[in-house]
Amino acid sequence: MKDRPVEILLVEDNPNDVELALHALKKNNLANHIEVVRDGAEALDFLFGIGAHAGRNIQNGPKVVLLDLKLPKVDGLEVLEQIRSDPRTKTIPVVVLTSSREERDIAESYNLGVNSYIVKPVDFEQFTEAVRQLGLYWLLLNQPPAI
Repeated sequence: MKDRPVEILLVEDNPNDVELALHALKKNNLANHIEVVRDGAEALDFLFGIGAHAGRNIQNGPKVVLLDLKLPKVDGLEVLEQIRSDPRTKTIPVVVLTSSREERDIAESYNLGVNSYIVKPVDFEQFTEAVRQLGLYWLLLNQPPAI
């Protein structure tokens, strides 16, 4: 199934946040295929079709990357920088979904070309609603350029 199109790449190391995001997206029928990776290195392997994801057709998505900043191995800002510096991935929408409210993280994310920066709500219902709205916008309303 290496050539199956991916709609959302969820880059998140917190299992509870992964579970909540998947629940919100699937409950609202917003993604047929969500790929979950648990650290920045795995995200880069997936996006560029290397390492454990060698041979994956990188033309098959994702339509949007939901990216946490505080990740093991390679942090989210480095992942974002590499996405934006490669012509094959620079137009993929990236939404930072993180618990960090630090102004330097926000500023650096925008300097590196993030499309949106969302602070994760702590409350279960608010988190679920935020993910639902993200999915609605980026999968149904946003019009990306042709690859």
